[in-house]
Amino acid sequence: MDAFVAEFVGTSLLLAMGSGVVANVVLNNTKGQNSGWIVITTAWALGVFIGVVVAGPYSGAHLNPAVSIALAIAGDFPWADVPKYVFAQILGAMFGAGIAWLVYKDHFDATDDPGLKFAPFATVPAIRNLPSNLISEIVGTSVLIIVILYSTEPILQDGNNTPIGLGSLGALPVAFLVWVIGLSLGGTTGYAINPARDLGPRIMHQILPIRGKGGSDWAYSWVPIIGPIIGAVLATGIYLLLDQGGMV
Repeated sequence: MDAFVAEFVGTSLLLAMGSGVVANVVLNNTKGQNSGWIVITTAWALGVFIGVVVAGPYSGAHLNPAVSIALAIAGDFPWADVPKYVFAQILGAMFGAGIAWLVYKDHFDATDDPGLKFAPFATVPAIRNLPSNLISEIVGTSVLIIVILYSTEPILQDGNNTPIGLGSLGALPVAFLVWVIGLSLGGTTGYAINPARDLGPRIMHQILPIRGKGGSDWAYSWVPIIGPIIGAVLATGIYLLLDQGGMV
């Protein structure tokens, strides 16, 4: 795979699992109905794991415009490649959400509440307070980005810093990172922490022929786009100040 295809496939897998678990928990007559927040956050984390496993060797598995932007600001990724990555991530998110809808179509049809039909696609705040919601997305994404920037490859302490290949297990740390963000900080907005993860599926909710669906809440849609971008910029600035500025 080239990098574009890898980002598309990785993000598709992430959203198929993420949208799928929300559908499984909130829609009527599923095996997992009402199984709760632990199930949702766990599956999102493991969705990140499988997306990174597949895309990592080919694109670095950003799977998130905030990550691409942060790495570019830090000087670890070329700015010229950011638009390509972001486009692939949005398309992948759309495709993955579409797969989840197709799998759970009977259950979408069996659910009357338009809000529950919307939940597998995009985030909705628990308490709608846009400034507070924005702060939640900024903080959650800042945690994501600063931990990613401080992550290191495993090496042997042999004087040569010889890399230790972990293969697919190297994707586990970011999965745990997304899991703890969801458990700790995700209860306010649903922790988009990823503009593509929210925008792509929101577009799919708008265009798919979902019986009895409501609106796609475009008035809120800027929060899970702008918040993660601000969080990425702030976290990268803190990283550069502390790490490269010689303060630690």
